[in-house]
Amino acid sequence: MEVPRDQMSLLIDNGLFDSAELLGCFLMSSTTSNTDMAPSARAENMVLFGDALYGKKEYRRALNVYRQAYQHNKLIPKQGTIASKNALPTGNRTLLTSPVHISPFNENEVKFKIGLCLMALHDIRTAITEMEGIPSKARTLRINLTMGKLYRMTSYKSAACISFKDCLRQCPYALEAIAALADMGVPLKEIQSLLPQAQSKSGRAPSDLEPVRWVQVCYLNPVKRYAEAQCAAASQDYKGVLEHFGCLSQRFPNNLHIMIETAKAEAAIGKIDEALLNFEKVRALDQYNITGMDEYAMLLQTRTDLSELNRLLNDLLTTDPSRPEVWVVSAIYWDKRDDKSRALTDAERGNLLLSLNRAEAAVMAFRRAQQLRPDLRSYQGLVRGNLAISKPKEALLAAREALKALPHSAKALTLVGDVYANNPEARDKARKFYESALRMEPGYLGAALALADLRAAEGRNAEAIELLETYLKDWADDSLHTKLAQIYVATDKLDEALSHYSEALRINPNNEAAKKGLERLERQMKGGDPDLVEEEEENEEEDAEGDPEEAEY
Repeated sequence: MEVPRDQMSLLIDNGLFDSAELLGCFLMSSTTSNTDMAPSARAENMVLFGDALYGKKEYRRALNVYRQAYQHNKLIPKQGTIASKNALPTGNRTLLTSPVHISPFNENEVKFKIGLCLMALHDIRTAITEMEGIPSKARTLRINLTMGKLYRMTSYKSAACISFKDCLRQCPYALEAIAALADMGVPLKEIQSLLPQAQSKSGRAPSDLEPVRWVQVCYLNPVKRYAEAQCAAASQDYKGVLEHFGCLSQRFPNNLHIMIETAKAEAAIGKIDEALLNFEKVRALDQYNITGMDEYAMLLQTRTDLSELNRLLNDLLTTDPSRPEVWVVSAIYWDKRDDKSRALTDAERGNLLLSLNRAEAAVMAFRRAQQLRPDLRSYQGLVRGNLAISKPKEALLAAREALKALPHSAKALTLVGDVYANNPEARDKARKFYESALRMEPGYLGAALALADLRAAEGRNAEAIELLETYLKDWADDSLHTKLAQIYVATDKLDEALSHYSEALRINPNNEAAKKGLERLERQMKGGDPDLVEEEEENEEEDAEGDPEEAEY
């Protein structure tokens, strides 16, 4: 039977790829058996069959067919392909400048499809090479966005920036491109120059007669405001993130993306309760959303019981178990269940390896994480891991790299202080970094706790207690109570310690440090040896480390 190409196109356009492949087998049969068929028709038939295979996710077969089509297209006389090379795809089919004696084969579109197949087969560099064969002027928005992502995956930052900027020139509302440019450190002014300019209601540029109205228009320009928020996030300016997304949320209430980004920023500056509330709103708005739920799970493990984390994991697994966020949530869940080995096979390898006292392996995991996406967490992991294996120079190098990348981050300053605090002879330097962090962000409890630890280590317990009591006036935080209890135990003020351990567990019943500290304190108050049980547990851990199965794992 004769197979009309328009019917094949109809099946593909409607996503009926199984039917399209069946019909495509007949189409390919007639293509190979008909010796009189023009090369252009052969090439177009092959592209249609390749589209059907790509739709079925048979990428290797599709790649082979597309390449055959490309070779057949080379047999077409040059005068018949001049227009087709410059033609741009519209939808799934190609828009031609003239239907007379012109092949419908779009060479640039086929190159892009070959690149997509290679990308699906994880041959990223070959995919880039294939797409680079498409002239810059012929690259569509989708091509530029795809190339930008591929360049980022292979650390070609300058080429990625060019591709994402081309995206914004074609579509200033491509928010994904804005976020990518901000994350790569492109200055805000440079990004905003590619965005639409705000205009007054009259369509004119601002005049001296309407300054207030013009300020309002600029202030409410959502795309520029979004760019400001993303640049603030990239520079770890979380207060700026909250300001910009707060403005956007007034214009766009119940916006899922804004709520997630707001929650992440709140968590970063220690506003845990506010972050949890925003994540709960996200879940109420769309229970099948996966984006950002790994961040939510990290907060849940310290603030709620296991049942809520279990519900979250079940919801995500029934939505899309292949997403990396689901792996992270699964890792947190099994870690919470004290099933470290199962958690380790899922995700968050670095932190889990540290919890298993496998610091060298943890450092390797954090290095891989840093190569994929350098952020504060990977730097923190490298510092903790290197300190655990007695490599203070490497830890200091990682901390200073973090400070160089995030010069306005109180957490980065604290990280450098942590390295110096590990050396008794460098505690003065540690104190300066902690105090600088608190001047930059007075509400950052991590720096306050670290400074209190430092003062206690120097025997300045009264100053440490005074500092923590000051913060307790504004923050009812379980970690502050726990730290106070530990210092009171060290100064033999057991009643005060008991009070603060109890308060810490009232705020957060899952605070493991407070649980263990309280158990130890109760044994001490009864006249027993507070370290006896801990020694037995350590012996059990040593026995477990000698288990052949555990070693093999």
